[in-house]
Amino acid sequence: MTRPATRPRAARTGHQDPASPERRAHGALMAFGLAALGDLAGLAAGSEAAHTLFKPLLMPLLALYVALRRGPRLLVAALLFGWGGDTLLLGDGDAVFLAGMGSFAVGHVCYLALFRRHGRAHPRARGAALAAAYGAALVTTVALLWPDLPADMRAPVAGYSLLLTAMAYGATALGPAAAAGGALFLLSDTLIATDVADWPQAPRPDFWIMLTYLAAQALLTRGTLTGAAAPERR
Repeated sequence: MTRPATRPRAARTGHQDPASPERRAHGALMAFGLAALGDLAGLAAGSEAAHTLFKPLLMPLLALYVALRRGPRLLVAALLFGWGGDTLLLGDGDAVFLAGMGSFAVGHVCYLALFRRHGRAHPRARGAALAAAYGAALVTTVALLWPDLPADMRAPVAGYSLLLTAMAYGATALGPAAAAGGALFLLSDTLIATDVADWPQAPRPDFWIMLTYLAAQALLTRGTLTGAAAPERR
C-alpha cells in the first residue's frame, strides 16, 4: 500500500501561508503605518532628515497594499501619482512646486475616473446639496486666497482647487470613509495654499498637512476597497 498523501502544514494547522497575498498585504499595510508614524514623529520633532527619509516610502507602500489586495488599478495609479507629488514637493522653487501639483492633479483625475466607475449615484436632493456645499467651499476659498497668492500662482492654484474639489465631491459616491478622505485631502491642500499665500501658520504646519494628507489617502483607499461596486482589479 502507498502512504496517503499528507496535506500541507498550513492546511493541517489552519494557519495562513506566510507568503500568501493576504499576509503580504497586511505586511505592506503595517509598513505604511510605521512609515507614516516615523514621518509624523519626525515632523513633530522638526527633523527634516526623517521627513526626507519616510515621505517617499508612504504612497508606494500603500499602493503595494492595494495591489496585493487586488484593488482597482486606478487606485494604484492615483496613489503613485501622489507619490510623484510627494517626492517633487521635497524640493524647492516654483517650478518644482508646480510639477508636484501637476502630479497630484493627474492623481485626482484617476480618482475621478475611479469614482465614476465604482461609485453609486446620490439621491437627487442629497447630490444637489453636496454639490452646492463643495461649490461654495471652492468659491470662498479661492476668493479669500486670491489677493495674497503670487500673481503667477493664481491660475494654477485656482485650476487645481477646482479639480481637487471635484475629487472630494466625487468621493462621496463611495460611502462615508471615502467621503471623509476626500474632505481631508481638500483640507490638507488648502493648508498648503495658505502657506503659498503667506498666511499665518500654526506651529509645525507640515505636521498638520501630512497628518490630514495621510488620513485622506488611507480613507480613500479603505473606502474604495470596501465600497467599490466591483471588487476585482480593473
